[in-house]
Amino acid sequence: MTKNRSAPKNGARYIAESFKQLGVSHVFFMDAILRPTLVEMEELGIKRILTHSEKSAAYMADGYARVSGRVGVCMAQSVGAANLAAGLQDAYLHRAPVVALTGRKEPMLRYRNAYQEVPHTPLYASVTKASMDVAEARELPHLLAQAFRQATDCSPRPVHLDLNGLGGEIIEKGEVTNPNLPPAALGRLPVDRPLATPRAIAEAASRLSQSERPVLVVGTGAIQAEAYEEVLAFAEQLNIPVATSLGGRTIIPTTHPRHIGTVGTYSAPPGNRLVHEADLVIFVGCHAGDQPTNNYKVPAQGTPIVQIDLDGQEIGRNYPDVTGVWGCPRQALADLAEKNIARPEWLNWANHVAEVVGAWRADMEPLSQSNAAPIRVERLCREISEALPKNGVLVADTGYSGIWTATMLDLPHAGQSYLRAAGSLGWAFPAALGAQCGAPDRPVVCFSGDGAFYYHLTELETQKRWNLPVVTVINNNSGFGQGTPKVASFYAGREGGNPAEINRFGPTDFAAVARDFGVEGIRVEDQAELGPVLKDAIAARKPVLIDVVTDIHPRAPEAWEPSAA
Repeated sequence: MTKNRSAPKNGARYIAESFKQLGVSHVFFMDAILRPTLVEMEELGIKRILTHSEKSAAYMADGYARVSGRVGVCMAQSVGAANLAAGLQDAYLHRAPVVALTGRKEPMLRYRNAYQEVPHTPLYASVTKASMDVAEARELPHLLAQAFRQATDCSPRPVHLDLNGLGGEIIEKGEVTNPNLPPAALGRLPVDRPLATPRAIAEAASRLSQSERPVLVVGTGAIQAEAYEEVLAFAEQLNIPVATSLGGRTIIPTTHPRHIGTVGTYSAPPGNRLVHEADLVIFVGCHAGDQPTNNYKVPAQGTPIVQIDLDGQEIGRNYPDVTGVWGCPRQALADLAEKNIARPEWLNWANHVAEVVGAWRADMEPLSQSNAAPIRVERLCREISEALPKNGVLVADTGYSGIWTATMLDLPHAGQSYLRAAGSLGWAFPAALGAQCGAPDRPVVCFSGDGAFYYHLTELETQKRWNLPVVTVINNNSGFGQGTPKVASFYAGREGGNPAEINRFGPTDFAAVARDFGVEGIRVEDQAELGPVLKDAIAARKPVLIDVVTDIHPRAPEAWEPSAA
């Protein structure tokens, strides 16, 4: 008896059915790519989000992936491939599972000055784990599954498929003779992960037992492994404080007495100071790069380290004297907690940490309640903290948006999420729209400066078209506030000159701009209006932009630096 085999189908239908099988609910694209495939997707219930730039499509797929744990899909035709590649930088740096599809000119046009064509593989080399050429439709069952497999493994990152045909039409028209669909499990971050060995746990437990001032530094990897309960239990049972990278925020509530705050270059002063005081640092799903370590100075080089990570390449990359624990952060922390009993010294250390953090928070309280005009950003952060629902998602841009929200905006509820730009200015607004697609039942709030929002404000039309109920808050100070003092310092001792030309712009009424796109726009200049406006906008569950006029001169908290040796 012969085995039943699926009937052959064309590439367009196979791609659409594969996406459905893999749990892809939305695709983000810039015309013109895979048009017949998009028609097939509609029949299967997959939403097709047409954007106004390739970078926006990539950012939306990134936000979708981060909040849902599923693979985000973005697509562009041949001439848009370079722009799409540029948009993958944030997903690559953050380790988000994204699959990017592009078209390319057919082989007979290669190396012959084809109109609008450049080689794609070099463009994607630095922002993907793999860039694979799809020459024939019959390759799809293998390469599509492989792309999703690589995107979601223990070190998730974007993967690129370059499809034959300007818009992938050669692949779409081709026949898939053996159209077995990819395993559904490849469509999201893995549930089952490699487990750390008993030997590694024993070595880490031994090192922990010898410390007096241990601290956890938790990163994105712990969020992706959903190690929330394990981190909280570890901190509470053993009285060990928790610091985080930006990507690790919300692993425990930011108001918890064991929470130090963010550490590194985007840290409030207590974060770096306290991690520097620790005599053992346990990195959990944190790559220990220059940002979360304040340029590899916090902790100091030579500090004893335990590093727990699913990506074995990261263990020991940036610090010596590391006890490595390769495996699932959830399991490793639970096992490590079982191997240790809280020491009295750890409680004393935890109380010291809580006192230092509490004193700093008390010092900041007057600023967060300031009635000054223009509105201070500390007050804006406080009002967002109080308005964000218990299941809310906060999406923050890079630069000062990242620093302000990392230091002055509390996320006190266990069900809240924090997504942040890994470096691309303008990322937050498209990413917030993608996050809303990935978590349609959760309130999403975007925090962006005016300088960042200018990048992709055209996506207001996309938001209106799809009725995505994101509330976008613009910290509108008519300039790049982060660099204002630095620019002024370059003019010191000079007569005349115009520093404003370097980093000031506007003023722009973004509420009026939003209304022109059909999105409700509200301009706030009085701090007393902030709280009610925010709460009403979030509760309305519709597209809203809140343009908050703030003061450019107040400085965000600056990271503490250890004294030079």
